[in-house]
Amino acid sequence: MGTTSDDDERGFFPERPVQSLAKAKSVEKPHYLGHRDRLRERFAAAGSDALPDYELLELLLFRLIPRADTKPVAKALLARFGTLAEVLGAPVARLEEVSGIGPAVSLDLKIVAAAAQRAARSEIKGREVLSSWTQVLGYCRSVMAFEEREQFRILFLDKKNALIADEVQQVGTVDHTPVYPREVVKRALELSATAIILAHNHPSGDPTPSRADIEMTKLVIETAKPLGIAVHDHIIIGKKGHASMKGLLLI
Repeated sequence: MGTTSDDDERGFFPERPVQSLAKAKSVEKPHYLGHRDRLRERFAAAGSDALPDYELLELLLFRLIPRADTKPVAKALLARFGTLAEVLGAPVARLEEVSGIGPAVSLDLKIVAAAAQRAARSEIKGREVLSSWTQVLGYCRSVMAFEEREQFRILFLDKKNALIADEVQQVGTVDHTPVYPREVVKRALELSATAIILAHNHPSGDPTPSRADIEMTKLVIETAKPLGIAVHDHIIIGKKGHASMKGLLLI
C-alpha cells in the first residue's frame, strides 16, 4: 500500500522534535562549564601562583555552588572583604550578605578556613617556635586577624621552646579584652610550660600597642618570672600587619 505525502510527514515528524531537542541542549549548555574545565587545567599545570585571588576562590566555589557561574560571586566576595584571607575570615552572617552565598555555602567556607588554620598550627606544633617565627606569625594572623572582637591567645612552650598548647583565654569587645595575669600563670603551671607567647588582635586593623597593652604585658612578666616562666613576646595582630613588643623594645 502506498503512502501519501501526509503519511510521510506524519512518519517524519516524530523524529524531528528529538533532533531539535538534542540540538537545543547542546546550544544551551551552560557557558561556565567550559570555563571551569579550563581553570582546573591551569591550576593543575601551573599551580595556585598562576591564578589571581578571584580565580582561586572560583575554584573553591565550584564544589560549593555546582550549578551556577561562580565568577560573579567570587568577585563580589573580594569586593566586599578585600582579600581571600579576609573572605575566609569573615563571619557567617556577613558572608551571607553577599548575593549567591547562602547558609550552606557560608558554612562550607568556614570549614575551609578552619582546615587552613589547623594546617597552619601543625606547622608549629611540637617545633622550636623561636626558630619558626614566620610560621608563628602566619598562624596567629590566620586565626586572629579578621576576628571582629578582641581575642587574647596564649602559646604555651616547653623547656625546648616547642609548642605545648595554644589557647584562647579571653574574648572581649571590639577594643578591649580583660586579661588576668594570675590566670595566665596558673594555666602555664597546669601545662608545665616554662615559657609563653602572648598574642591578641586589634579589630580596628592597627596593630600598634596601646598603653594598656604594654602595662598588662609587664604585669604578666612580673607575675610569671618568680615562678620560672618566661614571656618571650607579646604579638599584636592587625588586618594589615603585626607588632612585636619585644621587637619594639617595649618589654
